Amino acid sequence: MRTIELNKRQEHILQIVKDNGPITGEQIAEQLNLTRATLRPDLAILTMAGYLDARPRVGYFYTGKTGTQLLTENLKKIHVKDYQSIPVVVHENVSVYDAICTMFLEDVGTLFVVDERTHLVGVLSRKDLLRASIGMQELTTLPVNIIMTRMPNITVCEREDLLIDVAKSLIEKQIDAVPVVKSVQGDLEVIGRITKTNVTKAFVALAEEDL
Repeated sequence: MRTIELNKRQEHILQIVKDNGPITGEQIAEQLNLTRATLRPDLAILTMAGYLDARPRVGYFYTGKTGTQLLTENLKKIHVKDYQSIPVVVHENVSVYDAICTMFLEDVGTLFVVDERTHLVGVLSRKDLLRASIGMQELTTLPVNIIMTRMPNITVCEREDLLIDVAKSLIEKQIDAVPVVKSVQGDLEVIGRITKTNVTKAFVALAEEDL
């Protein structure tokens, strides 16, 4: 659940629960001179957001968690599989020219290179292709396996990995995308990709999530 900005009444409710918890909804309403029905939406928001915990026949407890702690907990619930997108792959023997065309037509910043068994063998970035183009080489005959980044120097992730960990890798490695892979008899098959755009979409969705 997203971290919310509390209104004055919700902040007052939190303080009451901090000072008096466990405390029932009726007791909170009495202290605020409100009806239980009027208070119910605020209590629901505070409970679903993680600020309060409610136990039947006991009442409300303050969890002691800050907005930052709640946001961190929510980020750690998002996995790669929740936001991965379709990978764009090329064969290791295609020409640099064809790779540039594919990157342009697919509107991506990274291509994943596979062998004849469709196993991951390399990664091509915009920088790799630009460097080859500046080198004045014959791009239609130069295969991508000459300029690509090869295994094992490739950062990968799996479906069950936390998205926040992949985001850290994107920053630390200064790369635009990471292939999502699964192991196939010791080799890696590309089944998806995580890009900076995927990460941004996840964070925006978290911020806009309805309570």
